[in-house]
Amino acid sequence: MAASLKSAPAISVFRGFPEKGCYTWSPFVTKLEARLRFGNISYNVEAGAPPKGPRGKVPYITLEQDGESKSLSDSTLIAKAFIEYGDLEDLNRRLSPVEKAQDLALKALLEDKLYFYQGHERWVENYYTMRAKILASVPWPLQVIVGNIVYKKNVRNMQGQGTGGFSAEEIATFRQEIWESVNALLSAAHALHRDREGPFWVWGGDAPTDADAVVFGFVVSGLVCGAAPKTKKIVTGSPVLVEYARRIHDKYFPDYQLWE
Repeated sequence: MAASLKSAPAISVFRGFPEKGCYTWSPFVTKLEARLRFGNISYNVEAGAPPKGPRGKVPYITLEQDGESKSLSDSTLIAKAFIEYGDLEDLNRRLSPVEKAQDLALKALLEDKLYFYQGHERWVENYYTMRAKILASVPWPLQVIVGNIVYKKNVRNMQGQGTGGFSAEEIATFRQEIWESVNALLSAAHALHRDREGPFWVWGGDAPTDADAVVFGFVVSGLVCGAAPKTKKIVTGSPVLVEYARRIHDKYFPDYQLWE
C-alpha cells in the first residue's frame, strides 16, 4: 500500500443505502463520514451491501490507487488506517490516560450497549418498517425470505450479547438512561460554550475527540430512522442533543439534507 491513503484518487464509502445527499439510518456510517469530514478527506458515497464488505457489514470503503483497489471495513479500523498513514489526525492524542479511558467508555456505551437496545426497537418492535427500508431493493417475495434471515440473525446476536434476555420495557428503560446520560454530558459542554458559534464537543473542549464522531452518528441516526419512533421522541425531546447535531451538520455536512 502507498504511504498515503488520502492521496488515493477515488475513495468510496459504501453505506448500504442507495440515497445520496442525506444521512443513513446507520450510526456507524455517519460516524465514519463525520470522522473523514473532521479530517477534510473527500470521498464518494455508494450503496454497496453488507455481504459485499470485507467483514460482512457496512460501512466499508474502497481505495482506487495506482490501478489497484483495496477494501477496508469497520468504522473504527478504517479511521485507524487513515491515522496510521498520516492522513487523519489522532483526535485523542492530547488526552490524558484517564480522559482516553473516559472517551473509550463513552464510545463503548453507545456502540456496545445502546446499539443493541436500539436494534431491538428497530428489528423486533418495528420489524416491518425496518425490513421495508433495508430490503427496499429486493423483490417482494425475496423480502420475506431475506428479511426472516436477517431478523433471526439480529435476534440471535441480541441473545448472545445479552439484550435479548430483557423485556421490551426493561430495554426501553436502559435506552432512556443512556440518552439521559449523553444529554447531561452535552448540556454541560454546551454551557461552557453557550455563546460560541459553531460546534461544541462532548467533553467541552475546543476540538472533537473520537467519541464525538460516535455521539454524532447515534444522535443523527435517532433523528432520521423511521423504524425507531421511541428513540426519535427521546432525541427530539432533548434540545441540546439536536443542537449538538445541527451545529456539526452546519459546519461539516452542509451538502446533506437536514433531518425533519
